[in-house]
Amino acid sequence: MTKTHLGHRARKRFGQNFLHDQFVINDIVDAINPQSSENLVEIGPGLAALTEPVADRVKRLTVVELDRDLADRLEQHPKLRDKLKVHRGDALKTDFRMFAQTQPIRVFGNLPYNISTPLIFHLLEQLDVIQDMHFMLQKEVVERLAAEPNTKAYGRMSVAIQQACAVEPVLMVPPEAFTPAPKVDSAVVRLVPYENPPYPVTKRADLHKICLIAFNQRRKTIRNNLKELLSDQQLEALNIDPNARPETLTIEDYCRLANWYTEHKGHHASN
Repeated sequence: MTKTHLGHRARKRFGQNFLHDQFVINDIVDAINPQSSENLVEIGPGLAALTEPVADRVKRLTVVELDRDLADRLEQHPKLRDKLKVHRGDALKTDFRMFAQTQPIRVFGNLPYNISTPLIFHLLEQLDVIQDMHFMLQKEVVERLAAEPNTKAYGRMSVAIQQACAVEPVLMVPPEAFTPAPKVDSAVVRLVPYENPPYPVTKRADLHKICLIAFNQRRKTIRNNLKELLSDQQLEALNIDPNARPETLTIEDYCRLANWYTEHKGHHASN
């Protein structure tokens, strides 16, 4: 199989793998279930494999595309150009709030694997305008998003996402659904932001910071990893065993830690 697809060569630096399997495309669009008057935003539309069938069901659609050739092609697309608003730019630097001036946005995309984690963290900062998200990701990333405590896949991403969103793996996608075929399996995940998170945190940035430090050395105990921030007594007061490993703590535990940290920043264990 050649790497050129409809006259466009997949670019490694953009992590491009183009979806071409019509059955898979239909399943993804059905999972998104776009309604006519909704405000949809697609990240990385590529060759419009998802863009076209979604545009068939809605009045307007915004797409965020970094690749200039693809952006040009989308703006000139005979079927799409009247419905499409092409935002040229890097999704990682895009303020998604600007697309939500009249109503919340529904975000979807076949995300380049090399930016999926930072992009999801970027969107977590803008959840107030997001109704839901549907992403095609590496299967392994979807497993991390949905992982339970005490599993190998459970980590900082599991905690950060599950604190903020209901996570639902929707569909498995084999490599041969893409051109060029990636070396990994893919999966589609649905992320629905909570209106009232089951475990509220005062500052999400502090939760992310605590998780980053806690999971940095998974084999070490929580006492070791968080020793700059909390003493054994403080951990115990929060009902956390200082000898526990990071992956044994629940999302609720991490939220308690984060809220404590937000309140006591500047009065660390070393003082």
